[in-house]
Amino acid sequence: MSSYLLIESRDPYIFKDTRNSYSLATRLARAGHDVTLFLIQNAVLPVRKNAENRELLAAGQTGISVFADHFSLRERAIQLDEVCDEISVDDLDLVIDKLAAGAKSLWF
Repeated sequence: MSSYLLIESRDPYIFKDTRNSYSLATRLARAGHDVTLFLIQNAVLPVRKNAENRELLAAGQTGISVFADHFSLRERAIQLDEVCDEISVDDLDLVIDKLAAGAKSLWF
């Protein structure tokens, strides 16, 4: 199967169609593909433990690797201990590594 990298940059509280990227990631994972969802810019807002993030957490429970960009978190004053346990934190290097390894990518 293929490897996919989905990069979400939109604020899910403003852009409700971010659910579509979560849904696409879920469908790809259920089809047996290796899927990474990388949250950057305002897409990191729902990673807080106390945030409304039901759709994001549901996507992460289907075998998708969900990462939040460390720089984006810092820029929004989100501390690492505030991030949900289901979400990993990494730098943009992860995106570069995935692309170099041949992952198919979509940026939302």
